[in-house]
Amino acid sequence: MFNYLLSIQYDGTNYHGWQSQISGRTIQQEIEKAIFTIIKTNVKIIGAGRTDSGVHALDQKANFRVLEQIDLYKFKFSLNSILPKDISIKTIVEVPENFHARFDAKSRTYIYLISRAKSPFYNRYSFYYPKEINIFTLNELSEKLIGEKDFSAFCKKSVEYENKICKVTKVRWFQKNELIIFRITANRFLRGMVRAIVGTLLFCEKNKLSNDDFEKILLQKDRQFAGENVPANGLFLYKVEY
Repeated sequence: MFNYLLSIQYDGTNYHGWQSQISGRTIQQEIEKAIFTIIKTNVKIIGAGRTDSGVHALDQKANFRVLEQIDLYKFKFSLNSILPKDISIKTIVEVPENFHARFDAKSRTYIYLISRAKSPFYNRYSFYYPKEINIFTLNELSEKLIGEKDFSAFCKKSVEYENKICKVTKVRWFQKNELIIFRITANRFLRGMVRAIVGTLLFCEKNKLSNDDFEKILLQKDRQFAGENVPANGLFLYKVEY
């Protein structure tokens, strides 16, 4: 059995997320369909993260197993030729047979883009937010996220998890020209977690809530006390590390 790891970029605008589902077009389905076209074998690809509807990826990772060895150069070229223009395979490498893209990942990093200026070129990939933003305050508030904590306050209530503990290792806000960027790294993320965190931090900064006020929201472990989710179009799966 041969096991291959893909590095994937995609624009999630026209998709119902990563994971295959009965209704709605997904990234996973498109890639599996393209692989079948090339090798005439049904495969199931395993993604490192299950991005939601409208969310993008700069470096999603996914593996799949097949019985016969693949010519990686030809396969990558063929796959990119078949896939839609909004999905791209950056690299493909052979990995050990027992490698699992999801369970072997040590950390995942997401970024969220906020545009300070209205622009047709930013509109598709960022959240237009013309209000004044204090980066220093946002970074101070975000320090409360660091560590191994229960993130129930930032998880979709309709989604059931046995374990809502995540370990956040890095978090930072910074500005580059007209874009404000939020970056967060953790061992795992709950569904809707990053968008809820960004929305809550913006709410706290706007209303001049203290670090303790933000920590109280986190400790209450109840989604109803957190801020609204920011739009999906500004969110990117940035990096997966093993």
